[in-house]
Amino acid sequence: MKILPNDGISLSAIEFLEKEGHEVLNHKVAQEQLANFINDNNIDVLLVRSATQVRKELIDQCPSIKIIGRGGVGMDNIDVQYAKEKGIHVINTPAASSRSVAELVFAHMFSLYRYLQDSNRNMPLEGDTNFAALKKSYSGAMELGGKTLGVIGFGRIGVEVIKIGLSLGMKILVSDVNDITKTITLDFYDGQQVHFEISTVPMEEVIKNSDVISVHIPKQNKYVIGEAELNKMKPNAIIVNASRGGIIDEVALINALNEDKIFGAALDVFEKEPKPEITLLMNPKLSLSPHIGGNTKEAQERVGMELADQIIELAKK
Repeated sequence: MKILPNDGISLSAIEFLEKEGHEVLNHKVAQEQLANFINDNNIDVLLVRSATQVRKELIDQCPSIKIIGRGGVGMDNIDVQYAKEKGIHVINTPAASSRSVAELVFAHMFSLYRYLQDSNRNMPLEGDTNFAALKKSYSGAMELGGKTLGVIGFGRIGVEVIKIGLSLGMKILVSDVNDITKTITLDFYDGQQVHFEISTVPMEEVIKNSDVISVHIPKQNKYVIGEAELNKMKPNAIIVNASRGGIIDEVALINALNEDKIFGAALDVFEKEPKPEITLLMNPKLSLSPHIGGNTKEAQERVGMELADQIIELAKK
C-alpha cells in the first residue's frame, strides 16, 4: 500500500513499513493541496496527527483511501463515523503518548509553583540589573509534594498523571463521567511495585479541594471549567489543560487570574489554534506550550510503531 504520513512519522516506523513491502511517501502536503496529492499518487493510507483535517469533503474527494490513522488519542480532526460508513478503517494510538502528556503536565505545574514561566521571561531582561528584586518577587514559591492533585478524566492519560502525583507524595482526587475504581501500580527500576486503589469522587469535590488540577477529557460541546468552577477553586490552586481547547472558558480563566482568584494556569491547547488569543499569550500567570503534549522522541517512536503494526495487520485482511 502507498502511505502518506502527512504530519510526520518516526524513521523506525517508515523502515518497518517498507520492510513489509509498503511504500511510504514521507511528505508534508498543505491542506488545500492534499486531495490532489492523494489522488495523483493513489494513496491508500493517510496518517495524521492534530494538524491535518480529514473531513467529509476530503474523504469524498479521495476514493483510494482505505485507512485513516491518527497518531494520538483524540480524533476530533477526523470525521470518523463518516469514514467508517464509507468502508474506511480508522485507527489511532490511544496509549502511545500518555506518559509524555503526563510529564508535560507536571513540567507546567513545577513551572507555575516556582514562577519559572515568569522568571524565564524576566531574567534575560532584568537579570543583570534587578537580580535581588526578582529573587524577592519569586520568594512565595511552593512545592508539589504533599499537595492534593485533582484529575478530571480517569482514562489512560489521567492514570499516568496520577502515577507521577503518587510518586511525589501527593493526595489524589479524581472524577469521571462514570463511577470507577482502579488499581494504580507504580513500577520501580528494581522490579518493586506499589499498588494504590483509587475511586472517583464528584467533580465538585475535585474542584473545591485540589491544589492542582489537570484536565484529561475528550473535546466537549460546552465548557467544563467556567466561571462557576473557577470561583470554587482554592486561591493558591493551579489548573492545567493538556487535553483539548474549549474545555476551559479562556475568558473566565483570564478574569480569574487577573482577579487573583487562582494562583496560575497552564495551557497546551487553545480554543483558537493555531492563533491563541493575545490576552493568553501575554499573561504572566499562564504557563504556555504549543500543543506539544505527545511530542517527545519516545512517544513518537511508540506512535509510529503502533500505527505501523495496525497497518500491516489490516493489509493482510
